[in-house]
Amino acid sequence: MRRTDLDPTSSPAAAFGVQLRRSREAKRLTQVGLAELIGYSDTLVSSIERATRNPTQPFAIQADNVLETGGTLELMFWNLSNTSLLEGFPEYAAQEAKAVEIRHFELGVVPGLLQTQEYAAAFAAAAVRRGRITQEQADDRLNFLLTRQKLLDRKPLPWLHFVLDEGCLRRPVGGQRVMSRQLRHLEELAARPNVTVQIAPYSLAEELPFTMMVTLLTMADRSLLAYSECQLRGFLVRQSEAARELERDYHQLAVEALPKAASLEMVRQV
Repeated sequence: MRRTDLDPTSSPAAAFGVQLRRSREAKRLTQVGLAELIGYSDTLVSSIERATRNPTQPFAIQADNVLETGGTLELMFWNLSNTSLLEGFPEYAAQEAKAVEIRHFELGVVPGLLQTQEYAAAFAAAAVRRGRITQEQADDRLNFLLTRQKLLDRKPLPWLHFVLDEGCLRRPVGGQRVMSRQLRHLEELAARPNVTVQIAPYSLAEELPFTMMVTLLTMADRSLLAYSECQLRGFLVRQSEAARELERDYHQLAVEALPKAASLEMVRQV
Protein backbone atom coordinates (compact mmCIF):
# COMPACT_ATOMS: atom_id res chain seq x y z
CA MET A 1 0.00 0.00 0.00
CA ARG A 2 1.28 3.46 -0.90
CA ARG A 3 2.43 5.36 2.16
CA THR A 4 0.77 8.73 2.78
CA ASP A 5 3.00 11.23 4.54
CA LEU A 6 1.02 13.72 6.62
CA ASP A 7 1.95 17.06 8.11
CA PRO A 8 1.09 16.62 11.82
CA THR A 9 0.56 20.37 12.18
CA SER A 10 -2.13 20.46 9.48
CA SER A 11 -4.97 19.22 11.73
CA PRO A 12 -5.63 17.35 14.99
CA ALA A 13 -6.63 14.29 12.93
CA ALA A 14 -3.32 14.39 11.05
CA ALA A 15 -1.40 14.72 14.33
CA PHE A 16 -3.22 11.67 15.68
CA GLY A 17 -2.54 9.69 12.51
CA VAL A 18 1.17 10.51 12.54
CA GLN A 19 1.49 9.61 16.23
CA LEU A 20 -0.38 6.34 15.73
CA ARG A 21 1.88 5.37 12.82
CA ARG A 22 5.07 6.30 14.67
CA SER A 23 4.01 4.35 17.76
CA ARG A 24 3.01 1.33 15.67
CA GLU A 25 6.27 1.31 13.72
CA ALA A 26 8.26 1.70 16.95
CA LYS A 27 6.70 -1.61 18.03
CA ARG A 28 7.50 -3.10 14.59
CA LEU A 29 3.85 -3.82 13.93
CA THR A 30 2.11 -3.72 10.58
CA GLN A 31 -1.33 -2.18 10.27
CA VAL A 32 -2.74 -5.71 10.10
CA GLY A 33 -0.81 -6.74 13.19
CA LEU A 34 -2.00 -3.76 15.20
CA ALA A 35 -5.57 -4.26 14.03
CA GLU A 36 -5.56 -7.86 15.27
CA LEU A 37 -4.23 -6.83 18.69
CA ILE A 38 -6.75 -4.04 19.28
CA GLY A 39 -9.78 -5.75 17.72
CA TYR A 40 -10.37 -3.40 14.80
CA SER A 41 -9.97 -3.77 11.03
CA ASP A 42 -6.71 -2.92 9.33
CA THR A 43 -8.76 -0.75 6.94
CA LEU A 44 -9.79 1.43 9.89
CA VAL A 45 -6.21 1.61 11.18
CA SER A 46 -5.06 2.71 7.71
CA SER A 47 -7.82 5.31 7.43
CA ILE A 48 -7.00 6.80 10.82
CA GLU A 49 -3.29 6.94 10.03
CA ARG A 50 -4.14 8.79 6.80
CA ALA A 51 -6.54 11.09 8.69
CA THR A 52 -9.47 10.19 6.46
CA ARG A 53 -11.41 8.90 9.47
CA ASN A 54 -11.40 10.03 13.08
CA PRO A 55 -10.72 7.56 15.88
CA THR A 56 -13.18 6.79 18.65
CA GLN A 57 -12.19 6.97 22.30
CA PRO A 58 -12.24 3.15 22.71
CA PHE A 59 -9.94 2.85 19.68
CA ALA A 60 -7.50 5.36 21.21
CA ILE A 61 -7.55 3.58 24.57
CA GLN A 62 -6.96 0.16 23.02
CA ALA A 63 -4.13 1.49 20.85
CA ASP A 64 -2.54 3.17 23.89
CA ASN A 65 -2.64 -0.10 25.82
CA VAL A 66 -1.12 -2.19 23.03
CA LEU A 67 1.47 0.37 21.94
CA GLU A 68 2.31 1.39 25.52
CA THR A 69 2.09 5.09 24.71
CA GLY A 70 1.16 6.20 28.23
CA GLY A 71 -2.25 7.57 27.30
CA THR A 72 -0.91 9.86 24.57
CA LEU A 73 -3.41 8.77 21.94
CA GLU A 74 -6.42 9.19 24.23
CA LEU A 75 -5.28 12.72 25.05
CA MET A 76 -4.93 13.46 21.35
CA PHE A 77 -8.41 12.01 20.76
CA TRP A 78 -9.92 14.67 23.02
CA ASN A 79 -8.27 17.35 20.91
CA LEU A 80 -10.12 16.17 17.81
CA SER A 81 -13.51 17.44 18.92
CA ASN A 82 -12.92 19.49 22.04
CA THR A 83 -12.85 23.18 21.15
CA SER A 84 -13.04 24.35 24.77
CA LEU A 85 -9.37 23.63 25.52
CA LEU A 86 -6.86 26.43 25.46
CA GLU A 87 -5.12 26.62 22.08
CA GLY A 88 -1.73 24.94 22.29
CA PHE A 89 -2.56 22.95 25.43
CA PRO A 90 -3.46 19.60 23.78
CA GLU A 91 -0.05 19.63 22.04
CA TYR A 92 1.58 20.06 25.44
CA ALA A 93 -0.57 17.36 27.07
CA ALA A 94 0.51 14.82 24.45
CA GLN A 95 4.16 15.48 25.37
CA GLU A 96 3.38 15.50 29.09
CA ALA A 97 2.01 11.95 28.83
CA LYS A 98 5.41 10.73 27.56
CA ALA A 99 7.67 12.72 29.90
CA VAL A 100 9.86 10.93 32.44
CA GLU A 101 10.08 14.00 34.68
CA ILE A 102 7.63 16.88 35.11
CA ARG A 103 8.51 20.05 37.01
CA HIS A 104 5.77 22.61 37.44
CA PHE A 105 5.32 26.04 39.02
CA GLU A 106 1.80 27.37 39.51
CA LEU A 107 0.27 30.67 40.58
CA GLY A 108 -3.17 30.93 42.17
CA VAL A 109 -4.68 27.48 41.54
CA VAL A 110 -3.76 23.87 42.23
CA PRO A 111 -2.28 22.36 39.02
CA GLY A 112 -4.51 20.09 36.95
CA LEU A 113 -2.54 16.91 37.65
CA LEU A 114 -3.12 17.42 41.38
CA GLN A 115 -6.77 18.51 41.23
CA THR A 116 -9.70 16.58 42.65
CA GLN A 117 -12.67 16.16 40.34
CA GLU A 118 -14.76 18.50 42.54
CA TYR A 119 -12.11 21.22 42.41
CA ALA A 120 -11.82 20.99 38.63
CA ALA A 121 -15.61 20.90 38.25
CA ALA A 122 -15.89 24.19 40.15
CA PHE A 123 -13.76 25.94 37.51
CA ALA A 124 -15.67 24.31 34.65
CA ALA A 125 -19.02 25.29 36.18
CA ALA A 126 -17.85 28.89 36.54
CA ALA A 127 -16.89 28.98 32.86
CA VAL A 128 -20.38 27.74 31.97
CA ARG A 129 -21.98 30.46 34.12
CA ARG A 130 -19.89 33.09 32.36
CA GLY A 131 -21.05 31.75 29.00
CA ARG A 132 -17.51 30.88 27.91
CA ILE A 133 -18.28 27.20 27.32
CA THR A 134 -21.30 24.89 27.19
CA GLN A 135 -22.09 22.22 29.76
CA GLU A 136 -21.05 19.59 27.21
CA GLN A 137 -17.68 21.29 26.81
CA ALA A 138 -17.36 21.47 30.60
CA ASP A 139 -17.90 17.72 30.78
CA ASP A 140 -15.29 17.24 28.05
CA ARG A 141 -12.80 19.31 30.05
CA LEU A 142 -13.27 17.08 33.07
CA ASN A 143 -12.90 13.92 30.99
CA PHE A 144 -9.75 15.33 29.42
CA LEU A 145 -8.33 16.09 32.88
CA LEU A 146 -9.08 12.59 34.14
CA THR A 147 -7.30 11.20 31.08
CA ARG A 148 -4.26 13.38 31.82
CA GLN A 149 -4.19 12.23 35.43
CA LYS A 150 -3.68 8.61 34.35
CA LEU A 151 0.03 9.41 34.10
CA LEU A 152 0.11 9.55 37.92
CA ASP A 153 -0.16 5.75 37.90
CA ARG A 154 1.75 5.09 34.68
CA LYS A 155 4.50 2.46 34.68
CA PRO A 156 7.28 3.33 35.02
CA LEU A 157 6.23 6.19 37.28
CA PRO A 158 7.32 9.66 36.17
CA TRP A 159 9.14 11.93 38.61
CA LEU A 160 6.92 14.86 39.56
CA HIS A 161 8.05 18.07 41.24
CA PHE A 162 5.64 20.91 41.98
CA VAL A 163 6.27 24.35 43.42
CA LEU A 164 2.99 26.07 44.28
CA ASP A 165 2.63 29.72 45.14
CA GLU A 166 1.03 30.11 48.56
CA GLY A 167 -2.02 31.58 46.85
CA CYS A 168 -2.82 28.10 45.48
CA LEU A 169 -3.61 27.07 49.07
CA ARG A 170 -5.38 30.25 50.15
CA ARG A 171 -7.82 30.67 47.25
CA PRO A 172 -11.05 28.89 48.37
CA VAL A 173 -12.12 27.33 45.06
CA GLY A 174 -15.52 25.62 45.23
CA GLY A 175 -16.10 26.59 48.85
CA GLN A 176 -14.64 25.35 52.11
CA ARG A 177 -15.56 21.66 51.81
CA VAL A 178 -14.24 21.30 48.25
CA MET A 179 -11.06 23.17 49.15
CA SER A 180 -10.50 21.12 52.28
CA ARG A 181 -10.76 17.87 50.32
CA GLN A 182 -8.44 19.30 47.67
CA LEU A 183 -5.76 20.11 50.21
CA ARG A 184 -6.02 16.65 51.78
CA HIS A 185 -5.67 15.16 48.28
CA LEU A 186 -2.58 17.30 47.75
CA GLU A 187 -1.11 15.97 50.98
CA GLU A 188 -1.85 12.36 49.97
CA LEU A 189 -0.19 12.77 46.57
CA ALA A 190 2.85 14.42 48.15
CA ALA A 191 3.36 11.28 50.25
CA ARG A 192 4.12 9.25 47.12
CA PRO A 193 7.82 8.49 46.62
CA ASN A 194 7.90 9.98 43.11
CA VAL A 195 6.08 13.23 44.00
CA THR A 196 7.53 16.33 45.65
CA VAL A 197 5.42 19.36 46.56
CA GLN A 198 6.96 22.63 47.76
CA ILE A 199 5.26 25.91 48.62
CA ALA A 200 6.64 29.29 47.55
CA PRO A 201 5.50 31.53 50.43
CA TYR A 202 4.24 35.08 49.98
CA SER A 203 7.41 36.22 51.76
CA LEU A 204 9.44 35.48 48.63
CA ALA A 205 7.82 38.62 47.20
CA GLU A 206 9.82 40.00 44.28
CA GLU A 207 12.35 37.14 44.50
CA LEU A 208 9.80 34.84 42.87
CA PRO A 209 11.35 34.27 39.39
CA PHE A 210 8.10 33.56 37.53
CA THR A 211 5.03 35.73 37.02
CA MET A 212 3.04 32.96 35.29
CA MET A 213 2.83 29.19 35.34
CA VAL A 214 5.79 27.26 33.93
CA THR A 215 6.22 23.56 33.23
CA LEU A 216 9.42 21.74 32.33
CA LEU A 217 9.24 18.30 30.70
CA THR A 218 12.22 15.97 30.59
CA MET A 219 11.70 13.37 27.88
CA ALA A 220 13.07 9.84 27.64
CA ASP A 221 15.95 11.02 25.44
CA ARG A 222 16.78 13.67 28.10
CA SER A 223 15.62 16.51 25.86
CA LEU A 224 13.88 19.38 27.64
CA LEU A 225 10.60 21.05 26.72
CA ALA A 226 9.07 24.07 28.42
CA TYR A 227 5.46 25.19 28.50
CA SER A 228 3.67 28.30 29.67
CA GLU A 229 0.43 30.06 28.81
CA CYS A 230 -1.39 33.36 28.81
CA GLN A 231 -5.14 33.97 28.90
CA LEU A 232 -5.50 33.28 25.16
CA ARG A 233 -3.23 30.31 24.40
CA GLY A 234 -0.44 28.01 25.55
CA PHE A 235 3.13 27.93 24.25
CA LEU A 236 5.32 24.84 24.00
CA VAL A 237 9.01 25.78 23.77
CA ARG A 238 11.28 23.28 22.07
CA GLN A 239 14.38 25.45 21.68
CA SER A 240 16.85 23.97 24.14
CA GLU A 241 18.51 27.23 25.23
CA ALA A 242 15.22 28.97 26.03
CA ALA A 243 14.08 25.93 27.99
CA ARG A 244 17.41 25.78 29.84
CA GLU A 245 17.03 29.40 30.95
CA LEU A 246 13.66 28.57 32.49
CA GLU A 247 15.19 25.49 34.07
CA ARG A 248 17.87 27.61 35.77
CA ASP A 249 15.16 29.85 37.21
CA TYR A 250 13.23 26.80 38.36
CA HIS A 251 16.28 25.44 40.17
CA GLN A 252 16.61 28.74 42.02
CA LEU A 253 12.91 28.69 42.88
CA ALA A 254 13.18 25.18 44.34
CA VAL A 255 16.03 26.35 46.58
CA GLU A 256 14.12 29.43 47.78
CA ALA A 257 10.77 27.66 48.36
CA LEU A 258 9.89 25.96 51.64
CA PRO A 259 11.38 22.49 52.13
CA LYS A 260 9.04 19.54 51.64
CA ALA A 261 8.26 19.00 55.32
CA ALA A 262 7.57 22.69 55.96
CA SER A 263 5.48 22.88 52.80
CA LEU A 264 3.27 19.98 53.90
CA GLU A 265 2.88 21.56 57.32
CA MET A 266 1.58 24.72 55.66
CA VAL A 267 -0.89 22.63 53.65
CA ARG A 268 -2.14 21.00 56.88
CA GLN A 269 -2.49 24.34 58.62
CA VAL A 270 -4.56 25.79 55.79
